[in-house]
Order: sequence, then C-alpha cells, then structure tokens
Amino acid sequence: MEFHSPTLKDKEWVQKAFDFGQTDCCEYCFGNVYMWSDIYDNKIYNDNGNFVSADFTDEPVFCYPIGSGDKKATIERLIDYSKKIGVTLVFFGMTEKEKDELNNLFPNRFEISENRDYFDYVYKTEELASLTGRKFHSKKNHISYFEKTFDWKYEPITRENIHQCELLNEHWEKLNREKNPEEIGEEHRAIKKALKNFFDLDFEGGILTVENEIVAFTFGERLNDNTFCTHVEKAYGNIRGAYQMINRELAHQLKDRYEFINREDDTGSEGLRRAKLSYHPHRLVIKYSAVFKG
Repeated sequence: MEFHSPTLKDKEWVQKAFDFGQTDCCEYCFGNVYMWSDIYDNKIYNDNGNFVSADFTDEPVFCYPIGSGDKKATIERLIDYSKKIGVTLVFFGMTEKEKDELNNLFPNRFEISENRDYFDYVYKTEELASLTGRKFHSKKNHISYFEKTFDWKYEPITRENIHQCELLNEHWEKLNREKNPEEIGEEHRAIKKALKNFFDLDFEGGILTVENEIVAFTFGERLNDNTFCTHVEKAYGNIRGAYQMINRELAHQLKDRYEFINREDDTGSEGLRRAKLSYHPHRLVIKYSAVFKG
C-alpha cells in the first residue's frame, strides 16, 4: 500500500467512493481531508475503489475504508500493512453501519468502542433557518439585537469577495492565538489552504458584513445526497449576534437543497459541546473506534 498526500487530482475518485458509501460522518468529505492533510499528515490510498486514509502524525490511525471495492480484502491488506510497519491496526470514524459490517466480516477480531468526543451533530436545515419555538429563544434574541443594531448584509462566497474571508482569517488568528497558540495556528493554516483552493474543492459558504466590513464567514461542502457539512464558522466574538446570524443565513442558503446540516464534532471541548447542544441537534452521529485484537 503506497499512501500519498491528497492532491486536487484525487478528488474525482475519492468522491466516487464517498458517493457510493453515502456515510453521515464528516470525515468523508474530500475538502475536509484535503484542507487538514498538512496538519495531521493525512495520507490516502485507492484500494480497488475503496478510499483508505490514515493519520500519520504519530502511530497511524486509519479511517474505516469506504467505496465500491471488496471491503474484506481491503481490511485484510490493512491488517498485513500494519504488521509490516509494526503498529496495531486502529480504525476511527465508524458509524453503526460500519461497526456492524466490521463485526460481520471479522467476528471477534476487533475491540470496538464508542468515541463520544467525535460524535457529529446533525441539524434540520429548516430549523436552523427559521429558529421557531421557545427552545431557540436565546438565539433569536441575539439575532434581533444584531438586526436592529447593525447595517448588515449576507452574501454567498464568490471569487469577487473571497479575499474578505482571507483577511478575517488572518485578523481572527492574531486576536485569538494566545488562547491556544498551537490549535489556533493549525486551524488558521487549514482554513488558509481551504480558501486558496475553495472553488476547486466545490466548497460553498457565505459572508456576513456590517457597514461593508466582514465580521463573519462560513463554508463547507456536500456530505451526501441530503446533508451539507459545515467545516468552518468564524466570527468576531465581540460583535453580539454575529455567530447566530452567519449560522442562520447559511441555513437559508441551503434549505432548498439539503434536509440536514452536519456541523461536525466537538472534539471533547466542553464549551463547543454546550454551543452545539444549544442548537438542539436532530440527532448525533454515533461514532466508534476499532482496535485489531490479532
């Protein structure tokens, strides 16, 4: 197995594998794989129609294979590959469907466990766009304040305005880097790479401006036939309502094409978990890890 760093040329075959698999996991978006590949030393491999990837930052951790190829044969090759490089085969990003599949293909050969920190949050697009009901009362208060206070505008990201996202990304990183220099620096680099290749990656998103100055942007990509995956949402924290507005306006932009929006996981951050739960997800995508027992 000759793994390589993902390039834009890989997009076509990777997307075919993802379209075949129709998974709900945010890990299975080519743009997501591509934009973070430098940070996590993520490498990929086409195994006869199956997408295989691994994080080589430390000991390799493999994304569960997905695609139209022979899944059992791919996993057997990964078992052999792991032995050759002297590591234990570990899979991540497995849904209930993949967990059951692995158990059927290799009974009692993997130790499987839930990984709560990486559950994805999935919302109804219409709910995020309308924010109807008492449960969204606080969100509507922030939005009401924003609409009454500022001369604002929302517009989709285009070739003409994408430079504004680049400016905000640079400024936001400088304002916030002291909070967590390593993590914020890595995110800044990933977003910078994503914006540079935005249209080649078929990303879609929007910009929020106040008096013609950008205060927030967001973007993501198609995950499956009925779900959009939001990868990035950035706003100035000192502008009340900016985060709530950019979230709502993106949902308006998407609601006629996608029933659901996957806003990814919380990585175990208590603050991020509270924020994601406050939007009352329709469901969580339960994810599992699997360790080969030999």
